[in-house]
Amino acid sequence: MSDLTKILNIKHPIIMAPMFLVSNTKMVIEGMKSGVAGCIPALNYRTLEELREAIKELKENKVEGGSFGFNLIVNKSNVKYKSQLEVLCEEGVDFIITSLGSPAETIKEAHKVGIKVFCDVTDLKFAQKVTSLKADALIAVNNEAGGHRGNSSPKELIEELVANCDIPVISAGGVGNKSQLDEMLSYGAIGVSVGSPFIASEESGVTQDYKEACVKYGADDIIMTKRISGTPCTVINTPYVQKIGTEETWIEKILNKNRKLKKWVKMIRFSMGMKATEKAAKKATYKTVWVAGPSIEYTKSIQSVDEIVKGFV
Repeated sequence: MSDLTKILNIKHPIIMAPMFLVSNTKMVIEGMKSGVAGCIPALNYRTLEELREAIKELKENKVEGGSFGFNLIVNKSNVKYKSQLEVLCEEGVDFIITSLGSPAETIKEAHKVGIKVFCDVTDLKFAQKVTSLKADALIAVNNEAGGHRGNSSPKELIEELVANCDIPVISAGGVGNKSQLDEMLSYGAIGVSVGSPFIASEESGVTQDYKEACVKYGADDIIMTKRISGTPCTVINTPYVQKIGTEETWIEKILNKNRKLKKWVKMIRFSMGMKATEKAAKKATYKTVWVAGPSIEYTKSIQSVDEIVKGFV
């Protein structure tokens, strides 16, 4: 039995990764029934009341062998962060995954009410900071992850973190089938966080076009763009992405060099990028920016969450 199965009381060492505008309660409920953990970005909910309702729905449908959590963006670009954390702690969730900022406050508040905190890290330096803050586990985001990814290979990152940090390591990125899952565990990870293979699930709330793109395109079609959030992000190389390019505009580059303005430029770009991604995910439009990782290489058809989980285990 993997340690992750013990930590989260799940049957299989898999977290269905939080994906902006893709993850929803239906997916997580089916994931829990299949014996894995599911996680949803708190930013998928426009209001705190919607977030509260989602937590209640997940609690009502939780089954033995399943677990659920939420992802928090913990930097200044997310003005809702503190109020979202408050709701998660008030309502009670199994775990929180933190991204893009210091998890200090989240760890402190979540631990008061018995919620576990896993933190996204891309290098040893940040992993050691997170370890010193008493996080419950590290999410090692490697260079094969979808969305905002790291720079190190799965093997390099997992082995470095396992050797130098005394908290468990969960691998994120590069898992599209069972053999790749087993590979991550062989490097010392206690489990995996898997996102892109679930985009084309029947329960996913995105458009049929987005799901079919994950079936049609493969690993060679994934490229990096700075046009969504200002931070490099992986997307499917559609004709529209080719048309708009992947670099920041000249004015963004100039503004980003100004220390006082840089933070505001990032916040504006983040907001604009999220709106563009939402439009592509929720509406059929020729202006499509679809976020995905190279593990869509193994997505051959649109399946239920249960069938996808069975393929991994």
